[in-house]
Amino acid sequence: MSNPKVSVCIPSYNCAPFLGDAIQSVLEQGYADFELLIIDDCSTDASCEIIARYAESDPRIVFLRNEGNLGMVANWNRCIELAKGEYIHYLFADDLFASPACLEKMAAVLDRDPEVSLVVSARNIIDEHSRIKRVASHFNDGTVSAGARVIRRCLFEARNLIGEPSVVMFRKSQALRGFHPGYSQLVDLEMWFHLLEQGKFAYLGEPLASFRDHPGQQTKVNMRRMLHIDESIHLLRDFAGKPYNGFGPFTLWYLGYSQGYRIWKLHRQGLIDRQTAIERIGRGRDVGRFLSLLPAYRLCNPLFKLRASLTRALFWRLTQTRWR
Repeated sequence: MSNPKVSVCIPSYNCAPFLGDAIQSVLEQGYADFELLIIDDCSTDASCEIIARYAESDPRIVFLRNEGNLGMVANWNRCIELAKGEYIHYLFADDLFASPACLEKMAAVLDRDPEVSLVVSARNIIDEHSRIKRVASHFNDGTVSAGARVIRRCLFEARNLIGEPSVVMFRKSQALRGFHPGYSQLVDLEMWFHLLEQGKFAYLGEPLASFRDHPGQQTKVNMRRMLHIDESIHLLRDFAGKPYNGFGPFTLWYLGYSQGYRIWKLHRQGLIDRQTAIERIGRGRDVGRFLSLLPAYRLCNPLFKLRASLTRALFWRLTQTRWR
């Protein structure tokens, strides 16, 4: 297939127990105009044998194996480089499409509105046995918003409200820069911000994909290393000061201090020792000043949480609703 509309990209690494289900969920899509690009990053389990069996029986599957292990982000970027589709939809090797209409519904949004640079759906959170634990959704069905407004809300709430790569679709032309190699845990959110700086955000409230939560996933390893906190600080540094966010000096201080406080809370909860907390906090700020400002932060925090609630309510009023 030379010019498919959509490239579904599966960057594969040691996910043999789940890989067959992921591939099958793509092949069962009702939307026909796609290729399935699977790039294995030198798995040491049975992944390649599983992929090869599927590739032999379906010409829509393009199977490549890297000569050497590139690492997660570089392999994601190789997917972008080799994808032939106008639109790209990632699917992690341990995730699933939850609906056979996933590609059809997401591609239709991009087809209808050329200003949309990122379309996102709600997602099921599933366990290792594919049982649904809950549905994750942070926007109203049919929401269409300026991309900058969504970036601002994610930064203010210090959360990835958008979701993982398995639940988004975007235009390849706007993602040629690739995923930022300076990130590993929040590398997806940094890319979503990059795309949202180029256009609008659209949201479908139906859970079209399922994100698998299991002990062996890379996310769990990264969180034990506190990479999510380190990279939240980097994300603030890279995006919070941009003019479209409109954050004043005090808000910028509060957002930055909150990241340090997340580390301090881990110490207060007994999850890390005091010395580790001090060392991590000291990477980005003066520790003595941080400790001296703790009372002021605790006083301000309830007010900022109230402001976050009001900001969320205002977001609903300012965003459009279409395509229900």
